[in-house]
Amino acid sequence: MIISRTPFRVSFVGGGTDLRAFCSKEPGKVLSTGIDKYVYVAVKRQSAIVDYKYRISWSRIEFKQKIDDIEHPIVREALRLLDIDFPIEISTFADVPANTGLGSSSAFAVGLLHALYALKGKIVTKSLLAAQAAKIEIELLKRPIGAQDHYAAAYGTLSTYTFMPNGEVVAEPVFIDPLVRERLQGKLMLFYTGVTRDAHEVLKGQSDKTAEKFESLRKMKALVDPLRDVMSSGEDDGRIGKILHENWLLKRGLADAITSSAIDRFYDKALAAGAAGGKLLGAGGGGFLLFYVEPERQAAVQQALSDLYRMPFRFDTQGTRITYYDQAIL
Repeated sequence: MIISRTPFRVSFVGGGTDLRAFCSKEPGKVLSTGIDKYVYVAVKRQSAIVDYKYRISWSRIEFKQKIDDIEHPIVREALRLLDIDFPIEISTFADVPANTGLGSSSAFAVGLLHALYALKGKIVTKSLLAAQAAKIEIELLKRPIGAQDHYAAAYGTLSTYTFMPNGEVVAEPVFIDPLVRERLQGKLMLFYTGVTRDAHEVLKGQSDKTAEKFESLRKMKALVDPLRDVMSSGEDDGRIGKILHENWLLKRGLADAITSSAIDRFYDKALAAGAAGGKLLGAGGGGFLLFYVEPERQAAVQQALSDLYRMPFRFDTQGTRITYYDQAIL
């Protein structure tokens, strides 16, 4: 049996510029980090005497004899891509529900590929895992998403990702002193709105309007380097909230489905209670709200958002990894 552990992610600024509608014309750029909330994928090679060749356990359990009959789209395409033609069982578990803006489907795709490669006895790079996971979702499944989530899941650590028009992705870690990282983590608050949504529908609307909103996306991309510099230096970190707020004002104007009256109320309550700024994570429409709040104002913000669940988190520093490896001979 092989078990992979792959982080969900928090994207700070630049999201949307990784969509092909933007980065096929000029480089896109985002700043994000993996967090200590994970999806676990367990794969086990079975003996030839099992009743079904493929057993996949997710929100339902599938028993299939042929790859083409598998309903889970990412599992089906990953098995095809790696030419898995032997009996196998696949199970998945996660710390956070899907469709909540933390890049769950992309993290699953990366983690599944990682586990399958390990099952075949192959060590592969994080870059390859991210690229192949993005290929599955974007090229094979035709999902209207960008590739930032796949790279954040693979690399994990606080990084900038530049998406070139030729398809190349440049991953650059943000060098940050451990004490600065601790201080930054202590000033970020994450709240679950209780609303799940189909990110693909939201992103399709955003992608369709890319030409119309191109200048807004450029402004969002231009926030990446200033935020990286503030985080890396640890100086004048009060600017972080202002940069997140500026990014949110730009993002919410990209498509109608990105925000809602309920999300706006939560956001305004947090600002009134003392948050310096924040944003809705992911494509929009629901999921998690992230805020930058000085320690002395956090109790007031938590009280203002007492209807919401606050999820504590820390930055991940490892990305996807194999946490259990036992190759039994069958």
